[in-house]
Amino acid sequence: MTQAPSLSPTPPAGDEPDLSEGWGEQRSRLRKDLRRLDVLFFLICTLVGLDTIGSVAAQGPQGLTWMVILAVLFFLPYGLLVAELGSAFPVQGGPYVWTRLAFGRLVAGVNQLLYWISNPVWVGGSLCIIALTTWEEFFTPLPGLWKYVAGFVFIWGGALAVVQSVRIGKWVPIAGAVARVVLLGFFLVSVVVYAAEHGVHALPAGEFTPTYAGFVALVPVLIFNYVGFELPSSAAEEMKNPRRDIPLSILRSGLAAVLLYGGPILGILFVLPSQEIGSLGGFIDACKAVFTVYGGSIAADGTVTLTGLGSVFGGVAAAGLIIGLLTSGVTWAMGAHRAQAVACADGAGPAWLGRISEKHGTPVRVNILSAVLGSILFVVALNLTGGDGEKYFAAGLGLTISTTFISYVITFPSLAVLRRKYPDQERPYAVPGGRVGAWIVTALATGFVAFTVVVLVWPGFGVGWFGTAGNPADSLPESFAGQRLPYTLSQVLPLLLFVVIGLVFYAAGAPARRRAREGTADGR
Repeated sequence: MTQAPSLSPTPPAGDEPDLSEGWGEQRSRLRKDLRRLDVLFFLICTLVGLDTIGSVAAQGPQGLTWMVILAVLFFLPYGLLVAELGSAFPVQGGPYVWTRLAFGRLVAGVNQLLYWISNPVWVGGSLCIIALTTWEEFFTPLPGLWKYVAGFVFIWGGALAVVQSVRIGKWVPIAGAVARVVLLGFFLVSVVVYAAEHGVHALPAGEFTPTYAGFVALVPVLIFNYVGFELPSSAAEEMKNPRRDIPLSILRSGLAAVLLYGGPILGILFVLPSQEIGSLGGFIDACKAVFTVYGGSIAADGTVTLTGLGSVFGGVAAAGLIIGLLTSGVTWAMGAHRAQAVACADGAGPAWLGRISEKHGTPVRVNILSAVLGSILFVVALNLTGGDGEKYFAAGLGLTISTTFISYVITFPSLAVLRRKYPDQERPYAVPGGRVGAWIVTALATGFVAFTVVVLVWPGFGVGWFGTAGNPADSLPESFAGQRLPYTLSQVLPLLLFVVIGLVFYAAGAPARRRAREGTADGR
């Protein structure tokens, strides 16, 4: 039986997997500044994304039903899985290291590329477009060139936050978590005030009944809402006590995430008729509607005008939403970029990208490259969609989720494999049920993310089969209605390109791998 991995910078003896000396030189520049409360805020900021609340609410009350079901069948098993891996293998790079130990450097390297590149796609895609839409709704229009300027400010402002040392950078997720709690809490209070004055829309019990068509439409965004537990593990060697703090933070942040999602979604359904809720503007529109109780009115055609205190609160909420979106991108980047730097330093990518800044203790080169990619994707997507925000949002969010989830399809089975390969590894937390329990949570978590990839690439998959109701074409995003081929190409072509980039990255790491085998690696 293979010995438990030392996970040190020393090259392994025999067939024991380990990280190369290229990473060993870089890890000395890391700084242990993350405490348990920091990890908790990090996870709340990661899990509670404000960009998908409208997408869930747009599917009506059954969205809440499926949210509860998936909390039990996906969120819980996923949390148990990451709690064991994160506490048993608390090494910088987290998901990359787990996959590397389980399946080898090539698979882990390509897999990590997918995981990392989804961040610039997300930041330059759905996050950026919601931030710009919110600004235009509450502040001032962004005509022509100004939209590009605002997008670049959003993307590069986030990049500036990511490059900071962890001692400074950790305040970004803290601010993001506080902004979420305050914004969503104030929204719920406002819904209660609005309901007392104007009443709410009835939600018939029958509309909470789950359907397969609803499941296919909701599973991508719901599960995307529920992922991110593994991100703090990417900075495990910057934590004071990762073996203790990772499992505890996962439990607490998981409970907080369910509450912070469920309340606002229910509030939106009470305030807006389901047919008027859009994926892009659902939360924005609901905020404007409820804030009329402080000053403003709703016209017969549904147009909302905020005045006085309502306008003030609307502006504050809009600023909070933009901050929440920005901190989501920054927090995910802090984890994904660190894991990519470890992969590159380990020989699964260009060695120069694996450098950790001596000044900041962060992977500055990966951070800058991500911002460049996000900027390019922002410009390209905005032009390809002709400035159509809804179409841009749908394509960008779909690609972000599918790219991330393909990487999960490889990473999640690491739990069962590492249980077998390293049975003697110390596990401060272990999934209950022994080997059977490990296989159950692995199968559930992996199965759901794999199914999500299928329905993202081919919306409506299975609708109308075996007597189920509905038309598969109805599952396409509204902005791509009747355009299945363009939508599918918007997902498949970039995914194929990303896999090719992953292979190119791996090829570029050949010199570092060769030096490691020769025992003369210097990490350059």
